[in-house]
Amino acid sequence: MLKDIQRTIVEDIGIAILPKLLLEDQTDEPAWEAYVINLKGEKLENVIIASKGYGTLQGENVKTSTLRHYIGDLEPMSYQLVEPVQEAVFGLNNEYWLSFYIDREIFDRKYVFLPESINDNFFTRIPLINRQGVLIL
Repeated sequence: MLKDIQRTIVEDIGIAILPKLLLEDQTDEPAWEAYVINLKGEKLENVIIASKGYGTLQGENVKTSTLRHYIGDLEPMSYQLVEPVQEAVFGLNNEYWLSFYIDREIFDRKYVFLPESINDNFFTRIPLINRQGVLIL
C-alpha cells in the first residue's frame, strides 16, 4: 500500500547551472555547465542523473533527448560536473532527476529549472564552487 512506503526527503544536495569559465582567447558565446553539489556530511554512492528539457518554444511543443550521467561516488562537501548546457534550452523546463544511495538506502529527487530562470537575475553564490550561478537546493 502507498501508505506503507516510507518517503525520505533529500536535503543538502543541489543542482547548479553556471557560466563556464572561458579562457581569455576564447570568443565563443557564453557556455554553461550543470553541477551536482553535495553539502551533506555523508558520501553519496552510485550517483545517477537523468537530464531533459521540455516545454513550448515559439508555439511548438519541444522535448530534448534524455541524457543519463553516471557520476559514481560523490564525497561529502564536494561537487561534480554533470554536463554542458546550451543557452538554446533556457526557454524550456530543464529537469534533472538525481538518484543515489547512502548506506544501502536509495534516494531520489527531481530538480526543475523553469523557463527563463537561468539568467543573472537569479544568480547566487554557489557553495563550494564559489562562483555565481542558479542553484536549486
